[in-house]
Amino acid sequence: MSVEGTAGRAEDTARAQDTAGADDAAMAEDTAEVAEIEVRDPVSAPDAEGVPRRTTRRFPLFTRDTARPEGGGRAAGGDAPAPARQWPVLLVLGLVGVGLLITALDVFRVGTLVIGGALLAGAVLRWFLPSVGMLAVRSRFTDIATYGVLGLVIVLLALMAQPDPLLKMPFLKDALHFTVDS
Repeated sequence: MSVEGTAGRAEDTARAQDTAGADDAAMAEDTAEVAEIEVRDPVSAPDAEGVPRRTTRRFPLFTRDTARPEGGGRAAGGDAPAPARQWPVLLVLGLVGVGLLITALDVFRVGTLVIGGALLAGAVLRWFLPSVGMLAVRSRFTDIATYGVLGLVIVLLALMAQPDPLLKMPFLKDALHFTVDS
């Protein structure tokens, strides 16, 4: 390798570093400009104090982050251990687990009633508690409707299960006979 080749490479390296330095300076200026951009629509997510910043129904020009569902904060204080902060979802999941265990022990009706009751309990918790942790998945209305309808359907199906149903709905039997006979 010649001395001229080494000097040429050193010169190219110096030029590349100067260009990179200029690019970094331009990026810093762009970042400063981005920080100074005035946003016409306030951001819809809550700020550090938890106050929602959006005052209009229009979508913001710049999305800063994803807003948690209402009630999606911790159910217990930050000083509590991790499981205690999520006690509502752990309660619902625990009841569903107990219901599945009871069902596996061949007590079908009681197990499915416990599962349906767990979902109904989740709907009640979501309705009354301001913070339910990970039990909050969507908006409050959607969560309550989803947990409530699924829980009610499971409970009704458990009560109508054969043999010896505790809840008899004659129109269902007529509908079954109509569809099977035709």
